[in-house]
Amino acid sequence: MSARLVRTRHEGIYKRGKRYVYIYRDSQKYQRSGSAATLDEAKAKRSTELSKVAHGRWREPSKTTFAEYAAEWAKTYAGRTSRGLRESTREDYARTLGIDPATGEAFEPPRGAVAFFGSRRLSEIRPSDVKRYAAEVAKRGVSRDTVRLALAPVKALLATAVEDDLIDSNPAAGLRIAQAVGAVPEPDEEEKAKALSEEEAAKLVAESAPEWRLLVAFLIETGLRPSEALALRWRDLDLGRRRVKVRRSVNRGRVGPPKTRFGRRDVPISPGMGKALFPRQRAADAPVFVRSSGEPVTRETAYRAVKAAAKRAGVPWAGLKTLRHTCASILFRRGYNAKQVQILLGHHSAAFTLATYVHLLPDDLPEPDFFDGLIPLGGVSEVAARPAENGRNAAIGRGTEKAG
Repeated sequence: MSARLVRTRHEGIYKRGKRYVYIYRDSQKYQRSGSAATLDEAKAKRSTELSKVAHGRWREPSKTTFAEYAAEWAKTYAGRTSRGLRESTREDYARTLGIDPATGEAFEPPRGAVAFFGSRRLSEIRPSDVKRYAAEVAKRGVSRDTVRLALAPVKALLATAVEDDLIDSNPAAGLRIAQAVGAVPEPDEEEKAKALSEEEAAKLVAESAPEWRLLVAFLIETGLRPSEALALRWRDLDLGRRRVKVRRSVNRGRVGPPKTRFGRRDVPISPGMGKALFPRQRAADAPVFVRSSGEPVTRETAYRAVKAAAKRAGVPWAGLKTLRHTCASILFRRGYNAKQVQILLGHHSAAFTLATYVHLLPDDLPEPDFFDGLIPLGGVSEVAARPAENGRNAAIGRGTEKAG
């Protein structure tokens, strides 16, 4: 039996046990109620509901649960920009939420956001709940980027729920990772994507199994994403001009456009790469890279091959992403400018290329010999060698010694 309502001195607000209940009339004059943990919260909530009624914005709170809406949303979400959403991205969103894209149903046992929010009504989810979910993801010891990727479909789903008139506002809007989980530990050194030196890159190619050697060298030289390289057909290669046309990508066996509209590009290859590819030519529609057995190469098999070679080459942290980073760094090292590297890699801006894909090694930093003669330094060594002439110079000398 629930505790009885005890009237407070505030209109429409009662106390029941340790919680407060607020009562108001909706736009149809039906009595409605809600609960709150504190008196101030109850007053604020009642005031909000009365304001919605007064301005014609009140509606029946939705009873749709997160799990119910997620299953439907994962089938129909088309993105929030004019570019739309790639099918592979929609499937990734579904898996992250905890929905099997093949069946459209929640995984069993539950996982992802569905496991966390589950039967919770959309209308009951608060910003604090989304923060707790982010913190739960961060507890796995993952990187800040992984937490961001886990939150992305949750934010998009709740934004769509606002458009569908199921909730008043998006509780995840404006949520920042730092606010949600504090300082997320960066990945270990071995997990960070970085570039190989040219010597390490050459050793990685040499340590690759024969059937993988050309693909590894091709990825380092061209900087193509693995999804782009594995989608290449022989008709995309002009070995006479030594150009590769990037027009598509493959993700989980599904062929589609490149990752972005900037991904459609013509990439040059070296004479040596052209000579290595020439004897392997097949029919125009045949894939360029296949296994020795003739089977198509998948990202998973390529990843395992690169990791095995990286371990033998003494760079066990290197993976598929490392090859693209290595290409960018080598290009800069050899004198390419930011715009050229941006176009070759298919990025949307040169600033992104510089910030994300260039990894200067300590030995890459130039000696500052160009300063010779630029700043007159004549007589400096003589002054330093002379004994202090007065108290001021003596103090300077003592300060220099202390600083040193």
